[in-house]
Amino acid sequence: MLSTPEFWVLISFILFLALLGYMGVHNKAIAALDSRSSRIRQDLAEAQRLREEAQLMLASAQQRQREAEQEATEIIALAREDARALAGETRRKLAELLDRRRKLADLKIQQAEEQAVKDVRAVAADLAISAAAKIMAETMRGPNGSKLVEDSIAALNNRIQ
Repeated sequence: MLSTPEFWVLISFILFLALLGYMGVHNKAIAALDSRSSRIRQDLAEAQRLREEAQLMLASAQQRQREAEQEATEIIALAREDARALAGETRRKLAELLDRRRKLADLKIQQAEEQAVKDVRAVAADLAISAAAKIMAETMRGPNGSKLVEDSIAALNNRIQ
């Protein structure tokens, strides 16, 4: 047994472990593992805190998005309502403008008709006067003309007095 190499390997391994135990390597290993465990715990706590913070930020962002969508919907509805009101007002003003222009055109047509009637009457009166003058000129040439002038003068004297 003392001559086998396995025995001496076992002895040297036990001595090596004893030396490690004497030097406190196991305490250093445990301390290192504890330190690493503590760091991992802190990292997990930080990750949990960051996750909760991210969830709060996400909820806040979603709330703002819902509010923005609602506001956009309200703005669109208001814009549509304003557009309808503006279209109605524009139609009303256009109808009023067309009505005023139609009335103005009717008035101008009526005035033009009245002027045309006046012009026709004036031309007719001029023609009548010219025809009457012609007829009078022909009838005044003879003895009847003198008598007519005398009768007219007498009628004027009666009217003046």
